[in-house]
Amino acid sequence: MALTRRQFLTLAGGSAAGAILFQACGVPEDELLVQAPVEMPEDLVTGRDNWYATLCRQCPTSEGIVVRVMEGRAKKVEGNVDYPINLGKHSARCEAGLQALYHPDRIRGPLVRAGERGANRFREISWEDAISRLTFQLQNISDEGRQSSVVMATDPIGAHLGMVVERFASAYGARHMTYEPLERTTLRAAMRRVFAQDTMPDFDIANAASVLSFGADFLNTWVSPVRYSIGYGAFRDTEHERGNLIHVDSRFSMSGANADKWVYVKPGMEGVLALSIAQVIIADGLADASAADALTANLDINAYAPESVAARTGVSADKIRTVAHDFAEHRPALAFGGGSAAAHTNGLFNLAAIYSLNYLVGSVNSEGGIIFNPAPPIDGMPVAKSGTPFSDWHRLADEMSRGEISMLMVRGADPVYGLPDAVNFQHAAYDVPFIVSFSDVLDDTTAVADLVLPQHNYLEDWGSDVPDPAPGYQTLGFQQPVVRPFHEPRGENLGTRNFADVLLTVAQGIELDLGLPGETYREILQDGARQLYESGGGSVRAASFNAFWNGVLQRGGWWDTSARSGASVPTPPPLLDAAEPTFSKGEFYEFYLMPFESTGIGDGRGAALPWMQATPDPISTAVWRTWVEINHRVAEDRGISEGDVINIESQYGRIEALAFPSPAVPPDTVCVPVGQGHASGGRYAERRGANLYSILSPSIDAETGALAWASTKVNIQRTGEWIRLPKFENTVTEFPTDEHQHIIKLTALDGSGGGH
Repeated sequence: MALTRRQFLTLAGGSAAGAILFQACGVPEDELLVQAPVEMPEDLVTGRDNWYATLCRQCPTSEGIVVRVMEGRAKKVEGNVDYPINLGKHSARCEAGLQALYHPDRIRGPLVRAGERGANRFREISWEDAISRLTFQLQNISDEGRQSSVVMATDPIGAHLGMVVERFASAYGARHMTYEPLERTTLRAAMRRVFAQDTMPDFDIANAASVLSFGADFLNTWVSPVRYSIGYGAFRDTEHERGNLIHVDSRFSMSGANADKWVYVKPGMEGVLALSIAQVIIADGLADASAADALTANLDINAYAPESVAARTGVSADKIRTVAHDFAEHRPALAFGGGSAAAHTNGLFNLAAIYSLNYLVGSVNSEGGIIFNPAPPIDGMPVAKSGTPFSDWHRLADEMSRGEISMLMVRGADPVYGLPDAVNFQHAAYDVPFIVSFSDVLDDTTAVADLVLPQHNYLEDWGSDVPDPAPGYQTLGFQQPVVRPFHEPRGENLGTRNFADVLLTVAQGIELDLGLPGETYREILQDGARQLYESGGGSVRAASFNAFWNGVLQRGGWWDTSARSGASVPTPPPLLDAAEPTFSKGEFYEFYLMPFESTGIGDGRGAALPWMQATPDPISTAVWRTWVEINHRVAEDRGISEGDVINIESQYGRIEALAFPSPAVPPDTVCVPVGQGHASGGRYAERRGANLYSILSPSIDAETGALAWASTKVNIQRTGEWIRLPKFENTVTEFPTDEHQHIIKLTALDGSGGGH
């Protein structure tokens, strides 16, 4: 889009007015029109900046952000001080959203496969042609009565987009499956079993006096780390009584590093340890009597006395008693778990035992404990669902191999990359006649697609979000475009489009009645806002709907602090006897493999962004590669030094990683970050590091079908090669001397049951 001086000055005048309009009304249309990627006059800039509120979509949390825009270009991201989830704070991933917007490898328009599947050969087509192709395929499948052979795979989505996707899949008769690499299926199942809640509760860390966490690296990557970190700051505030944090984990994580006590537990034994803590609380008269009676109705809790389980858990009896008293005697007390604690074949048992501790100390639906969240503020609006259980994805791969799936539609998911090789999903994809991807980057799944319909970047797009977990009261975030679509100057029939609008257009083409209140996604969003306006409550009040709509966009959403859950505290469900974790062919493999998310690229979704690749892990400070954390004494015995290339082999495959010896790693464990090793995904992600998902065992939690991603055992071996491990501060050459080893004590080394 070439701009003359006269046109630019006219639009710049609009931007100046936009700065005023923003104070009351949200995004002014003229401000967005200034986006001119190539031919903007270089000697004319206004120097004025405007800030627009929207939502970050770099991770599932969807934090509220404000974006600085100058001359139509997004320049800086900050946290939205109004938004309840993050209260002005934001993560490094939010900052990297600018790189996602202006990424040089973004797909510029619709593509159709032009060579063999998987050869990465595509040619560009128009949107008219692309939608016609998709409509034609869906209509043919419908005419043959095989609608159930169509699968729509998305990331967990809720709010208005979730409503559109669910209505589309239901009206057509397709199967909707949600995908997340490190799924939270078991966590949500535990919420239903223990608290009878379908949504995630809020953890009131800020008002707790003691916090006992199991496996969940909540200060770094787990669920809603920015919100939890804000609560942790208040929890540690010296102006009040300083809270006490005990973190139980099989890996020394950022949360463990910040804890008053880090307690090492043998992988998969978190639930047994929780039952032992419960036994001490009950036996020593520290528990709520009625809750204790209900929980132990079908269980001999004394069988889990500390002396009986110390060897099984790797935690000494004295340490168990100390943890139990530290937790129960400082109230409000809050216990929660997730991450690796949920990722074993007994994951649901582990979490049920952990969360039941809250009943014993009176912390269910009370300040400083577990706070139930209310239903969304709009009737019929879905909350983002947890990932479809891994067992269903394994079953889908079998169906694909047998030719039972006619079409696979993928949005916000990369199962070809993230499912273990044992599932054989990538090979099975070649047996699907038609694959459609809505990704705006050529990830591993998009690389095997037949048709690519790239969606807008979230900073160019409309949307909404019901936070999960919510902050304890009804909240609905609104996402608005802060810049014009970057590839819009290429023409109306090229560039990118809104995913929901594509589905709505296709639905019209095949004559599906979705029963939605609008023909475009923006109209559907506005209808939702109108319902909030007519309710008369909440954080935005206005004399007219237009003023209300603009006010909602300005603030980044709507919330009502008085609209809280009316659910009563349920009767505690009886505890179950211990379920032992299993490890496939564990007798042939020496080390427990502990996968973990790194701060930057997370589960792999940030691998295409160089800022995320360069964000150092808080424990090792490593960047850009795949490394393996090994106990430093084990490494010394095997002649392994930092940077040695190590073969990591499981029953299901082998990868290579760079050694990082550390005194904080248990001797029987190796810890490896997920997220690297993409075959596609752009210049910053491709063929960098190794794909840890590929060698994971396909074992599942027997009750939920979730992937037990922490249930793999491996052997390690030097390859003889050496590569300098890229780190933030380069290389640490020495470890603490023996007289300083009291800083970190490992159970497996000294039998003390963990230390701090």
